[in-house]
Amino acid sequence: MTLIEAERRRVQRSNESTREDMRVIRWKDWCESKGISRWAANRLRKSGKGPRIVHLGPRMIGVTVRDDREWTEAQIREGA
Repeated sequence: MTLIEAERRRVQRSNESTREDMRVIRWKDWCESKGISRWAANRLRKSGKGPRIVHLGPRMIGVTVRDDREWTEAQIREGA
């Protein structure tokens, strides 16, 4: 593989991971993936201890994959 081809593949992988990081998980699905009730998740969100949210519509919210990962990692560090 040439140096140019290797660089092109590296850039392509980087773009794909960036796209995946921006994917939005609906709030309901996020709650289920974390194993917590929506009631508890809403308490976390309203107290400022939950992940950052994205407004998808007037009554629909979600969480980006990146924000979910960062929030989860922060919870692991706090518990250690």
